[in-house]
Amino acid sequence: MRFIIYVITYPFLWCVSMLPFPILYLLSDFIYLIVYHGIGYRKKIVRENIALALPNLSEQERLTIEKKFFRHLCDIFLEMIKTLSISKKEMSNRFVFTNLEVYKNLEKKQKSIAIMMAHYASYEWAVSINSYVDFEAYGIYKKINNPYFDKLVRDIRLKFKAKLITTKETIPKIIENNKLNKLCTYGFASDQTPRLQSTFHWRKFMGIEVPVHTGAEMLAKKYNMNVIFIKIKKIKRGYYEASFEVLSENVTQVPSYKISDRFMHLVEQQIHEAPEYYLWTHKRWKHRR
Repeated sequence: MRFIIYVITYPFLWCVSMLPFPILYLLSDFIYLIVYHGIGYRKKIVRENIALALPNLSEQERLTIEKKFFRHLCDIFLEMIKTLSISKKEMSNRFVFTNLEVYKNLEKKQKSIAIMMAHYASYEWAVSINSYVDFEAYGIYKKINNPYFDKLVRDIRLKFKAKLITTKETIPKIIENNKLNKLCTYGFASDQTPRLQSTFHWRKFMGIEVPVHTGAEMLAKKYNMNVIFIKIKKIKRGYYEASFEVLSENVTQVPSYKISDRFMHLVEQQIHEAPEYYLWTHKRWKHRR
């Protein structure tokens, strides 16, 4: 049944990816009407999360953010599909790295690199960094239950030389590359909620004390990686800018959890600047105290 669903769906996805951007966004507007006003996809979760994280705003202000978020959510979903057919030239025009030299300088240090980022703006298009880097790059993701769509997601990223590894594959792959003295870059979306049994650190995030995902910091320290943060900003519909900020070039000298705390602080800044572009459908505050 999963294969049949994939076979039926894939041609449609490919046709969507071939649409010019103006028509793609008209389709996004239509999908928004269905997702938000029709089925109300995770609307309750989004509304609760925004109320928790931004209690200083009025109900009307939060409702405006909610609607803008769902429009953006539909956009990035279709932008991900567009990646199937988008050219590298088009991608480089729409997703610009403003200070790539900051990352490139870290490569010169001859140590592997951990990139920390949030589910913010066009985090899917950040995969285009692989067109510019020299290190072999790996994106860490949660495996999709449908193996055919899981392969599709992998294939989309492969277009930009990105290799995906699941959360379970991450440590074995890092160990393997470390033994081979292979310098690599690993991308961590570290704003997710860790499992409680795997929680080592709690801190306030948007004013609420929650468990913090410390895996990127712990692996960076164990395997002596440099750590960098990538901040993505939406300039206008379909156009983004990404900038880098070094979090540590000497991880073994940084007190425990300080790198993770700095990362979470930078994510908070992103959210306050333009909250409509954060992925509010995540149950980020399901564990809180």
